[in-house]
Amino acid sequence: MRLLRVKFLYSAVDRAAAATYSSLCAYIHLILPYCLQHKRALLLSAFMCSSMPAQANIFDPLLQILIPSYNSEPKISDDFAPIADDEFDNTVHAATEQNQVAVPTKPIRVLPPTATQKSVQSPTTTSSVINELPNVVDTLDNENSANVTLDNDSLESEEERANNNLANALPTSTTENLLPEPSLYALLDAEFAIDRGEPERGLAIYKRQAFLRDATAVFERALALSLSFEDTEDSLQFATAWQQQNPDHVPAWFYVAHLALKAHDYELAGETLSRILRYDPRADLSEILIGIYPSKQQDQRELLQTLQYLDSQQNASLSVLKAGLLLKFNEPQAALLNVNQTLKMQPDNVPVITLKADILRKLVTPQEVLAYVEQARLRLPNRKSLYLYEIRYYLELAQSRQAWELLLEANSRFTDDAEITLLAALVSLDIEEYMQADRLLNILAKSPHYLDQAYYYLGVSAERQLRFEEAKSYFNAVMQEDLVLAARKKVVAFELIDNNVPAAIKTLQTLRADFDVFAPDSYIMQADILRQQGELVAAKELLTTASQRYPDDEALLFARAQLLDDRDDFIVKRTLLTHLLAQAPDDLAYQLVYAQLLLANDPNSEPGLALAKAIVDIRYDDPRHDNNRQLDALNLLASSALANKKYTRVIDYLQTPYDVSPTLRSGVLLLRAYQGLDDEEAVATLLAELQRRFAFGQQNVNDSIQIY
Repeated sequence: MRLLRVKFLYSAVDRAAAATYSSLCAYIHLILPYCLQHKRALLLSAFMCSSMPAQANIFDPLLQILIPSYNSEPKISDDFAPIADDEFDNTVHAATEQNQVAVPTKPIRVLPPTATQKSVQSPTTTSSVINELPNVVDTLDNENSANVTLDNDSLESEEERANNNLANALPTSTTENLLPEPSLYALLDAEFAIDRGEPERGLAIYKRQAFLRDATAVFERALALSLSFEDTEDSLQFATAWQQQNPDHVPAWFYVAHLALKAHDYELAGETLSRILRYDPRADLSEILIGIYPSKQQDQRELLQTLQYLDSQQNASLSVLKAGLLLKFNEPQAALLNVNQTLKMQPDNVPVITLKADILRKLVTPQEVLAYVEQARLRLPNRKSLYLYEIRYYLELAQSRQAWELLLEANSRFTDDAEITLLAALVSLDIEEYMQADRLLNILAKSPHYLDQAYYYLGVSAERQLRFEEAKSYFNAVMQEDLVLAARKKVVAFELIDNNVPAAIKTLQTLRADFDVFAPDSYIMQADILRQQGELVAAKELLTTASQRYPDDEALLFARAQLLDDRDDFIVKRTLLTHLLAQAPDDLAYQLVYAQLLLANDPNSEPGLALAKAIVDIRYDDPRHDNNRQLDALNLLASSALANKKYTRVIDYLQTPYDVSPTLRSGVLLLRAYQGLDDEEAVATLLAELQRRFAFGQQNVNDSIQIY
């Protein structure tokens, strides 16, 4: 600021420029509220003001925002003492007459320009300043500060110096060696670099400036940029280095603790949290703990171990986190102690109350858990979360009637709450209270955000009451994207029940016209209708055309492959399935159909048998396990064994699954195996069961089982 004052006093300017001082100040204070919300505008305003002929302190408000420690009236050394008004008048007058810049009595030292710099004259207009940033910054001598310079070469090396600074933090300020304050020009250059798509350069400048004196605001901006453009580990390294240089800056402890937890550096996190707790045992750590819960079990154990060493008896946030981890590792007694400590400090904290209820589930009976939640709900009757917790627990216990009664009570208390109204309507449907369900859903339909859900479940209600035409009208009215496909499927099913195939197909055509995203699904459903009507050729042609229109849709390609014959269309079907398996090699549905194709053409195909056996061997507790798919794979293995006349193996494969879940295909394979063994008694018994269960041997049945 002193530099600008000297520039103003000794520049050859028109006297009229001095008269604009008050006007310019007024404009700056006028735009200041806008600038406070738009940092780039703030920086640009400061830069423009610095380039205009104006009196000292004219943009102090801007600098005080950019650099909070900025002092609008710093101590002025003797070298730059203000000149009396008469001296100023004489100087300006002489400069005007001679058309040159007056030289002050004591010279100002100026950095020599580098090879890449150009000499800069005093700007006369705002536009010329905007077109070219100043390349030379005058250096001021101050008894308490070092010289601050900024040139193009220093800007180009900002990133390297910032990285070096993280490894070796700048020295702490002393009386003999005070660090300079952040440079306005450097911060302006950093913001412009970020705006131009050079975040690495802008961040490097910000990091360098953050280590200067009184740069808390700069540090926070640099850390925000680091979190946006760098990994958590890099942000943690920067924050830790800054905090070590500024050990008394308490907010930096919170930043470091949060980043250390997020980066799973639990040793540093523990040290920092201990420091925070020593400073304030009841410090609010909720912001620190947001988003830091680890997903891996090993990290969770390390976090719990770190928390165990902390004295968290007076800190609610840490006690709750510790209780949750203890519950995770099945230590409910220890978890209960921690959550009770928190409830002593925050007895009305609903999340803590529900966490205690979760812990009590491991320790006491469901009735005691419900009694605890009910007591809390009666004490805090306006907390919806407690109603919902108790209702959902009733539903988990299959006590739908009790949940429904509590839902009606909650609905009467929270009359405008759509979530409770919808849940009450769904439970009403579940317990067949259709009149109450329709009443609630019609209330819900008054809300635009819940209109489609209301229509969908009104359709479900009408369907269950066998009012199919009413149900169709509700389902046809659903337009919400996540519900419309399910709604139209129900409409198609209603039309097929009435044997109205054209209406069903028209519904599907309208669906893909209105929602292109569901066009592949509509083609698959239409092809299935054609197949059921015996129009297999038309179904194949439809899916062929659809797959040309949507070549990347895997569901469409798979549906087309399933319609192809294993023998007549072997090459095309194998090509489609090979492509699908390349896209999703772990898809069990693709594997099963591919195994069926291979074994249909070669009962001893090793790849086909290997795929079928792999599906059969999936354990029941594996998420991929599916009973129907496993039975289909067993049928493939049994068909291969039957083709090789290994009748006993067929029985080993299928007898137990057939006893548990009998199907026509499994029964026919078993029948042929017993016939191959000449076991007439077993053949007679199984044949009678097939005739009774599946009408085996009657009209159209023989045709349907020829493939077996």
